[in-house]
Amino acid sequence: MSKGQIRRAQLITPFGVGAMLVVRDGTSLLTAGLDHWYELESEPDNGRSVSPDDFKLEEWRLSRVLKVDHFRLPPDYREKRRGIEVPNCGLTVPFLRFPQWHFCPSCNYLEPLPLTVRQRTKCGGCSKQRKTRYLLQVPFVAMCERGHLQDFPWREWVHETGNPKCQLKMRLVSTGGATLGAQKLVCDCNKERTLSQITQANPDGSTILSEKLDPAQPFMCRGMRPWLGSEIGEPCPSPLKGSLRSASNVYFAFQASAIYLPRKGKLASSQLVGVLEQPPVSTLMKILRDSGAIIQPSAVRGVHPLILQPYSDSEIADALVVLSVSKAREPSAEVKDEDDVAFRYAEFEELRKATDEENLLIREVPSIDYGPDIGMIFSRIALVHKLRETRAHAGFSRVFPENGQSLEERMDLLWRRRPLGKDSWLPAYVVHGEGIFLELDLRRLKKWEVLDSVVRRIAQLHNRIDRVSHERGTRKQEVTPRLVLVHTLSHILMNRLTFECGYSSAALRERLYVSSASGREMAAVLVYTAAGDAEGTMGGLVRMGKPGVFEPVFRRAIEAAQWCSADPVCMELGSEGGQGPDSCNLAACHNCAMIPETACELFNRILDRTLLVGDLCNSETGFFASS
Repeated sequence: MSKGQIRRAQLITPFGVGAMLVVRDGTSLLTAGLDHWYELESEPDNGRSVSPDDFKLEEWRLSRVLKVDHFRLPPDYREKRRGIEVPNCGLTVPFLRFPQWHFCPSCNYLEPLPLTVRQRTKCGGCSKQRKTRYLLQVPFVAMCERGHLQDFPWREWVHETGNPKCQLKMRLVSTGGATLGAQKLVCDCNKERTLSQITQANPDGSTILSEKLDPAQPFMCRGMRPWLGSEIGEPCPSPLKGSLRSASNVYFAFQASAIYLPRKGKLASSQLVGVLEQPPVSTLMKILRDSGAIIQPSAVRGVHPLILQPYSDSEIADALVVLSVSKAREPSAEVKDEDDVAFRYAEFEELRKATDEENLLIREVPSIDYGPDIGMIFSRIALVHKLRETRAHAGFSRVFPENGQSLEERMDLLWRRRPLGKDSWLPAYVVHGEGIFLELDLRRLKKWEVLDSVVRRIAQLHNRIDRVSHERGTRKQEVTPRLVLVHTLSHILMNRLTFECGYSSAALRERLYVSSASGREMAAVLVYTAAGDAEGTMGGLVRMGKPGVFEPVFRRAIEAAQWCSADPVCMELGSEGGQGPDSCNLAACHNCAMIPETACELFNRILDRTLLVGDLCNSETGFFASS
């Protein structure tokens, strides 16, 4: 039987719904949809039952943006114990076998198996010859930009038609080369064809697979969603693209996250508000709310007297008002740029001030405590000793990390029947950590970002981003000098900090706060690390932001940005043609300014170290050139 273990955080990213992973026996599995996540695999026995409220999470700001009622932790596996009642015992996350097509490593014959097959299957042809050979899953799949995934169309490809009549057996034969052209598909009807060019796409978005599978008409995507347990497709106009099942562009998780911000009332503390919005108190409040009853402090206290003993009825009443106001704020029909700015601006304002809460501890360090050069560049440096972040899985894409799909369309990919209203939820995970908050001096920034050399350089990058957005039908990304500056500064600092504080490059993350909107101007970044442990991390990153320690780290980071090991090529490509993903970077490559994609908010795009340090021809282009 194919089974394995997976961490709860991995079910948010990178192995969320619709993603493939390989378990220890070599079987490739597909994470199933959310419809049956909190159901027992077999019929309940001995009174066993499932209570999803045990996994419930509340993050009111993220709930508003994603338009769901609440979040749930991925279920953890709990074993039965003698004499002890274990809640949600034996609960597992469902997976399906994919790809369905298998081949025999001995006779090379192809054979499809159902999605629900668990055990290893012997080759029927070899068994007749008294040989024991087990079928292996094929290494190829097919997908489209709208998130659909299907088995490679083997029969259609070899017969060069979308409706083949031949149902004879096929073989996948390797002729010994290292290219796709060396993989040959052979049918017993004597038809044969190599897999050459099945992964290639044209600049206009069309694919070789769709164009050349059937000479009579394009073979488009069949709209398959096997992770939902269905073998029935839906209409889809997108071209079909072949791929290795292990390719990095088969799955891009869409993760939405929010930093915990304390909510207080006139009498109620943030701790009390947190108690009321988490189980078991929140479960009682939901029951009362659904029944139409008015929630009274005495009713809540009567059921949970020990939990609410430290608080008075007036404090509880005030906390209920705070929660009701948060629930009443409905998001717009679609998330817009101004919504994103407002969402980040609330965090930005909180990070700028000293806070002492259970889940958010911030200490601001006066600029005068740092060296004079640091005080000229940064208007504020805050050490975030403790933070809590909620990360929710809200959909995914394939082929490209960004496409033209709306939030609703992405979330529909997670469900066969998506719940609405009070039953709506998404999987999420909570992490705790620490970070350094850096805010650039706006007065100096405004003088720099209007320089002719800066404006001309950003225009090149803006045109490239616009072209890519137009070709893919995605929402246009506003590219400004301050965005490129803050983003690139974040990357070169993170690369430097990995050498100084002991964290790996994948452990650090960035959170950008950039806006030119009137009344909501931002130019800051939070470099942080977080872990699933409720105690957070060890404080090594915060230490790097303290006076006397941060200055040499920052200076070495800027010094390293002045010369890349790929120079002068890296700098010349930035000035002439661009480089990196979709040529959406200027002077920035893997040797100088890129970080792991899981740590970057913009998928390693919109970077240019010239805006930090200038170039040989014009030093004033660099914001830090005169520092």
